[in-house]
Amino acid sequence: MNEQFIRERISALRIKKGVSEYKMSYDLGHSKSYIQSISSGRALPSLSEFLFICEYLGVTPKEFFDEEISEPALIHTLNEKIKTMSDDDLKALISVADRMID
Repeated sequence: MNEQFIRERISALRIKKGVSEYKMSYDLGHSKSYIQSISSGRALPSLSEFLFICEYLGVTPKEFFDEEISEPALIHTLNEKIKTMSDDDLKALISVADRMID
């Protein structure tokens, strides 16, 4: 994992979210070229900016860096919903997942 991974992951998640570099830059409170400068390799976000980017993209830093997750925003949404489920609902969800995987 390196700087290129960070750049590519930000770009991929931004595209999946369906926002342009300009809109994301604007939404984060930066100049219109901020995200483009990250994507092109001219800059990297500070740690605090990285955390804002993760929040904007709907992922945790852990989900951002997990290369095995192709859709971290969806996984994050599912994890949030799972936290509120009863034991019986969790068992039912596991059963459905098992059927879908097999």
